[in-house]
Amino acid sequence: MHCLLMGLALILTATLANAGDWRQFRGTAATGIGESGPSASAAGTLEVAWSADLEGRGLSSPIVVGNKVFVSSSGGYRQDRLKVTCFAADSGELLWDRQFRATGRTTTHPKTCVAAATPVSDGERVFALYSSDDLLCVDLDGNLLWTRGLMLDYPNASNSLGMASSPLLVAGTLVVPLESDSQSVAVGIDPATGLTKWSIERPKRANWTSPVILPGKTPDDDLVLLQSSAGLAAVRPGNGEVIWRYTDGASTIPSSVVAGNTVYVPSHGISALQVSPGSANPELLWRVERLAPNTASPVYYGDKLYVLNRANVLLCVDPQTGNTDWQLRLEGPFSASPVAASGHLYFVNEAGLVQVVRLADEGEVVTTVDLGQTVLGTPSVAQQAVFVRSDGKVWKLAGK
Repeated sequence: MHCLLMGLALILTATLANAGDWRQFRGTAATGIGESGPSASAAGTLEVAWSADLEGRGLSSPIVVGNKVFVSSSGGYRQDRLKVTCFAADSGELLWDRQFRATGRTTTHPKTCVAAATPVSDGERVFALYSSDDLLCVDLDGNLLWTRGLMLDYPNASNSLGMASSPLLVAGTLVVPLESDSQSVAVGIDPATGLTKWSIERPKRANWTSPVILPGKTPDDDLVLLQSSAGLAAVRPGNGEVIWRYTDGASTIPSSVVAGNTVYVPSHGISALQVSPGSANPELLWRVERLAPNTASPVYYGDKLYVLNRANVLLCVDPQTGNTDWQLRLEGPFSASPVAASGHLYFVNEAGLVQVVRLADEGEVVTTVDLGQTVLGTPSVAQQAVFVRSDGKVWKLAGK
């Protein structure tokens, strides 16, 4: 009995730790929702708890595993120094900083950089992808476990603006999108070894969207959704098998969001697709052209769909019909996607102004925090706080 209780305690501890983490782009489940953000009362009193200096450039989001915050960046005249840096989540203390040399192309548009993709963690390792198509794996103490120069295998998988799609860890496979006008693939990587499990061809067009998870009955049944200009493909992460396709086109910047068996795709505005078990292709529930997002990905939270349009207006949408319930103008422009926690949405515009929106009634900006630096990366929510990064700093924002 004692051993059984010990085992249950360990499982519970691991579950609680995972719930407080933010392990990949738009969260551990890739939904943009944090299970351990600031409380509803703390959201209105958000302030800087600590800040730490960064070297190099980065558009990637911070990820949080336990009491560690991991940030990727790129430095050097040619952006060929690839970095992963680790801070203590509670204090901002620098724990370690590792640097590697790029093996692929490092040319990007001046607005972006080589460290645009958000790292991923399985709780034991951190995987960092860069625009040079270099993929690194380190443990939580910064020790290098393996590295892949994917441009050696896919030499034309790049574009002149820079790659930015974030990898996704799902059902024991690291899914790495490398999509461009010249050579376009999605690769399934074994997280333990770095070896390729599968590779599939993708539409030949530059693409900056990131894959999302379509949950199955069990985690082993989860599918990965790959979005492109051609539409959406549902892929089995274990072997790369394409299960179904939506072929009516989609955006190449804002990514889809999933709620239950419905996928909200930035396609002809927003298109709501219902996925039925055993069906060859999803069913179109509704489509609303005027809901078209600009750069920020939509969020499904609290039985509502939230879309930030090209005019920097937040739209609260009925997910069953596509009708707008209310709207709220924010101060833009935005490159970062919003994240949600405890009844609030967190936005950071390009000027570094954090805007916290309370979602009750018809939406209200309850507080702002001016970080004073350009911010293009999506914030992260974990440890009862919000983590934001610019090229020069990473901040922890918490309630007073």
